[in-house]
Amino acid sequence: MITAALIFAGLAALLHVYIFVMESLTWTSARTRATFGTTAEEAETTKLLAFNQGFYNLFLAIVTAVGIVALCLGHTAVGAALVFAGVGSMVAAAAVLLASSPDKARAAVTQGTFALIGVVLLAFGLAT
Repeated sequence: MITAALIFAGLAALLHVYIFVMESLTWTSARTRATFGTTAEEAETTKLLAFNQGFYNLFLAIVTAVGIVALCLGHTAVGAALVFAGVGSMVAAAAVLLASSPDKARAAVTQGTFALIGVVLLAFGLAT
């Protein structure tokens, strides 16, 4: 079960790296604007905000990845703490997005599903 948890945590981390790329590197491109539903003017106005937010997503992915590596190397307590911190924050961010912008439910579910599955599987895997 821990292996499955780490796979889902890894998928969540990869998704957040992709979100980082969109928010921090390609925010004003037509494709990213279409994904986020912004106009060229809105994207230009919010470029610095998105750049910063993208790095939050990258850091969550890094924390999760380091936790996965630590768990794979047998450092169970440290690895689990890092994975829970990373994917737990992803789940919390998805919940905040859903609560604050119900019209963005699809994005919240996309952002939080892998992470939530990872949290649940890791918790069960460590408890057994």
